[in-house]
Amino acid sequence: MQYQNIITIEPGKRGSKPCIRGMRITVYDVLSYLASGMTYEELLDDFPYLT
Repeated sequence: MQYQNIITIEPGKRGSKPCIRGMRITVYDVLSYLASGMTYEELLDDFPYLT
């Protein structure tokens, strides 16, 4: 799978930051949660639409 299918940038959505599959959660958000100690399981529990 290519990252272009997962990471999208849309003008006007979340300040044009890279988002996950056109959703309103940014790549930065996901990485920040993981960096703060959240596990993959906790992340998926909080955001079930992520895979």
